[in-house]
Amino acid sequence: LTSGNIASGKTTFLEYFSKTSNIEVLTEPVSKWRDVQGHNPLSLMYQDPERWGMTLQTYVQLTMLDRHLTPMVSSASVRMMERSIFSAKYIFVENLSRSGKMPAVDYAILSEWFDWITTNISIPVDLIVYLQTSPQTCHDRLKQRCREEEKVIPLKYLDSIHQLHEDWLIKQTSFPLPAPVLVIPADHDRQEMQNQYEENRDKIIAACFT
Repeated sequence: LTSGNIASGKTTFLEYFSKTSNIEVLTEPVSKWRDVQGHNPLSLMYQDPERWGMTLQTYVQLTMLDRHLTPMVSSASVRMMERSIFSAKYIFVENLSRSGKMPAVDYAILSEWFDWITTNISIPVDLIVYLQTSPQTCHDRLKQRCREEEKVIPLKYLDSIHQLHEDWLIKQTSFPLPAPVLVIPADHDRQEMQNQYEENRDKIIAACFT
């Protein structure tokens, strides 16, 4: 799994590894979150998280579980995923709750549903690659890529998402880890990040076979 803040470089990371023939890459199903029978719950959540946070995160949990359970293509021996059902719950649901934008009953229902899934369904993970990026860098990148839903995301929101990642993956004080963590500093430009991926490539792939 790759994890990190919004605009931390996850897509670039996965693009690099997708060029290897035996690696299957699964990106976040963002297109589904943008279009549910003509509705855009992702955009609605950013505009009014108190009203739409539960709606979006219920669907995120479903679609991420579907990603985890999709059989790997026969030609691949390694699968890499952008985020996971774990980061959806431990980062984004948690942020909505802590910021007071998700009612306690919504949080309780999502948590109970998540606990049932992870208790009753096997979701094996070999490694979490954490692209550790400063909130300011992420904010600058958001401005450059100009995605419609992201225009309303303030730096404060990225600060909160960053801290939740740090608590979970670095300090390891908030939630259990489903796998070991490899940290890659990701504040660099595209070329330097390519070098970082090259340096860590064998280590990342080897972790999938241990």
